Amino acid sequence: MSSEPRPAPFRMPGGVFEELAAGGGSEAAVEFLARAERARRLLLLRTLLDRLGTLPTPLTPAAEAWHALKEAAARAPEPVDRLLLAPATGGWIAHLLRRIHGTATGPPLWAEAGHLCALAVAASLNAGTRSELRVPLADGGLYLPGLGLVQLPDAEDGLTVGRAGADDGLLTLAGPARDGGTRTLTLRPATEPLGGGGDPGHRFAAPAREDLAGPGQPYASWLPLRTLTHSTPTGSVAIPLDDLDPYRDLDDPLPSARLDQDEAEEWQRLFEEAVALLAEPGGTGPGRFDPAAIRAVVPWGRTSTMPPPPPSVRVSASSGDSFGAMVISRPSSAPALAETLVHEFQHSKLAALLHLFPLLDDDRRERYYAPWRPDPRHLTGLLHGAYAFTGVAGFWRDRLAAARDDRRGAPDDGATELAGYHFALRRLQSRLVVRTLLAEGSLTPQGRALVSGLARTLDGWLRERVPQSSLARARTAAALHRTEWRLRNVVPVTDSGYGPDGPRFRPDRAPWPDVRTHAFATRPTAPHTGDEHLAAGNPAAALARYADELTADPAEPHALAGWIVARAALDPGRAARRMLARPELLAPLPSG
Repeated sequence: MSSEPRPAPFRMPGGVFEELAAGGGSEAAVEFLARAERARRLLLLRTLLDRLGTLPTPLTPAAEAWHALKEAAARAPEPVDRLLLAPATGGWIAHLLRRIHGTATGPPLWAEAGHLCALAVAASLNAGTRSELRVPLADGGLYLPGLGLVQLPDAEDGLTVGRAGADDGLLTLAGPARDGGTRTLTLRPATEPLGGGGDPGHRFAAPAREDLAGPGQPYASWLPLRTLTHSTPTGSVAIPLDDLDPYRDLDDPLPSARLDQDEAEEWQRLFEEAVALLAEPGGTGPGRFDPAAIRAVVPWGRTSTMPPPPPSVRVSASSGDSFGAMVISRPSSAPALAETLVHEFQHSKLAALLHLFPLLDDDRRERYYAPWRPDPRHLTGLLHGAYAFTGVAGFWRDRLAAARDDRRGAPDDGATELAGYHFALRRLQSRLVVRTLLAEGSLTPQGRALVSGLARTLDGWLRERVPQSSLARARTAAALHRTEWRLRNVVPVTDSGYGPDGPRFRPDRAPWPDVRTHAFATRPTAPHTGDEHLAAGNPAAALARYADELTADPAEPHALAGWIVARAALDPGRAARRMLARPELLAPLPSG
């Protein structure tokens, strides 16, 4: 492994760009992005090593740690390459560069820089080479990237310096103890596949675990990195379920948060079902990708089994510094997890493209409507949202086709309605944002080519048939979100009060829950509330319910948005269009 930049220029074939611009991407296109991220990662690492060369440290100096890592790479290039290109390694590099530039904080800088020593030890263990390095210990614990967390018993609290040796895959760790002495632990690290048929060696080459410290030494000294496993025609794939790495999150380092075994196994069950959905044949368009391209899944928010949260409070996120990783709260179903995997991998692809090309000139001012957000967004956020939700629309398009496939037996009307709704909603919302991006004039030539490719994909999808009731609910849900967004965010001023940058925003705006997007996914059979009557296609009954709610508070945004959309449905025309375009100007009375 060498951190030196390659002399040859890095060029993207035109066909690869066209695939990605359409919102999809073949395995070859995704592999090209991975190679591009590799080149970028090594350049950043070279920059970091140059900065660490003069850093005072009680640990093994960076140059010596890098030498040990290169020795390991010479014997076993593939596993060491995966280690350096792992998402958490990218998170560490980015965080440490921010610290060096004074834009981030954390523990003593030498301790965070010492993560390189842990990387070198892990590389030596993977490759079977010999090394001995001084490493940082946190309460006697050392995380070995890609392998797991080793914990010295009765170790001294706080940040200390230990000594880690690797020899033919065997780890020996020594560090200060609470009684003033030294504790030593010897073991053979290995990851832990959660699936019954998984092969951890497919991604992390480590032999079976073996504790050699003598009688009475607990296995609790080693917490293995768990992997989500699934089988493919070419063999088993193991994807880290990372609850241990201090740099697994999207920002600052954080402590390990070990999942209970039952919770981890529930992740494996959902993951297997989600992968089965994504593995259905159907091409390489938006919404389709090989789950083996995922580099890590980071569980968020729970360490023990409990009822999953409702869809409206799901959490998922990704970072351009950590290609292929995604932070996810365990959702309520396999389709929800599959959709989230698609969504976050779309973000990873776009982030990689943004590392290769300037796609837009963004002043970062948050002034645009995003149909999946409660707040105004900047142009880069719009572009990410459009790209991600084009993939989500493609995912539901595939679910719609599968529900209609009579070769599977009788068509599933419920599944058809559900998939049709989500497909119709996301294609409509994504096309609206694409229109905004094309109209703003801030796209570079590459950016315009990308967004135009999304537009062609979405325009083709808008002509595809979906169940009429699903389409009606999707259009209503889209109108409700935009209406409530404007009521909660936009200052009611006349056209003459508009500036060149569009609407003025309320200084007291705050986050609000989007409960309608998922509530309108199914048609209510016994509607009672205004939302339920509107979802059932009865705007007159909905209008009466909303009017009752507005009696107490005529400006309550949720009910007022429903009243406006219901009224526009009952009396369509120019006045309705104006009312939907600028709902913040209205103050309707409950009498309607």
